[in-house]
Amino acid sequence: MKTKFIFPIIALGLFAACSDDSSTTGPKETITPIESSDSSDPGSSANEEETPLDSLRVTIENTIPNNTATAVEDYADYNYYGAELTGKEHFTYGRFEARMKMVSISGSVSSMFLYYDPSYLLKDEPWNEIDIEVLGTNPGSWQSNLITRLPDEEGKRNPKITSEYKTGFGFNSTEDFHLFAFVWTPEYISWEIDSVVVRRDITGMQKGQVEFMTLQQSLRFNLWASKSSGWTGQFTGAELADGPVAQEIDYVRVYNYDTETKTFTMAWQDDFDGDALDTKRWSKGDWDMEKVKLSRDNVVVEDGKCKLLLTRKKKEVAAAD
Repeated sequence: MKTKFIFPIIALGLFAACSDDSSTTGPKETITPIESSDSSDPGSSANEEETPLDSLRVTIENTIPNNTATAVEDYADYNYYGAELTGKEHFTYGRFEARMKMVSISGSVSSMFLYYDPSYLLKDEPWNEIDIEVLGTNPGSWQSNLITRLPDEEGKRNPKITSEYKTGFGFNSTEDFHLFAFVWTPEYISWEIDSVVVRRDITGMQKGQVEFMTLQQSLRFNLWASKSSGWTGQFTGAELADGPVAQEIDYVRVYNYDTETKTFTMAWQDDFDGDALDTKRWSKGDWDMEKVKLSRDNVVVEDGKCKLLLTRKKKEVAAAD
């Protein structure tokens, strides 16, 4: 059994970004309140007293250069495969943590997210999703996002509403493990890096996404390659020539939220000990994600970690008659 460390929750007024990259000079942070509210924030820990709630964005300077795509001539000679770890349990509110080492190669998306499972059906189904994404453009920055969508109305297709926000880490997210978390309550949704709140959206904001986020969602992690080069960089597969790249999950921890007492209670923790997933808790994705097909074989448990692999495989050439 591995020893797991619980990171302390750091108050916003004492914000200090954590960095394991000694090659950087350290991040510079700017905290920007977006709106004010008379609501109360139950805090990030079960025993914290309530504090005034404001929405905010924390901007951290990124000192790590962008990734560049490596041109290849044999892109079409390969099939490309990603991975998704899909939770079977469904949640309405809570705190969700994962200690991870991410992937960032040109074109990639390395993520942790909550998702209302029927969202993809569109039409009469609404969309609810809360994201943390490290993109292939740069290993030193990340994107938080909310995605919501009203069901279609008669004669009208409703679009998805997003609220992407990108900021730096102050470190290279592919070099070491860091604690990623988001908190979802009826009053606010917040995102954390190494127990530091870097974004918080509250009820009453212009897009109304926090109050719309009421549907049960599953906890998921995936690694894939996007067609949108403007978003993630150009995926060529060249970075996979020497073997797979892996998003590594050291542990996942989930807390339930009590809407009456506004407190969090730890529900479970998965350390990924052993050599297989807990099939009562997790399943594996096997559908297409833009430039890759998700493969069940690319979700691997070994060395006390769950690894999501991005791989390529040479296409078989049909024999001539």
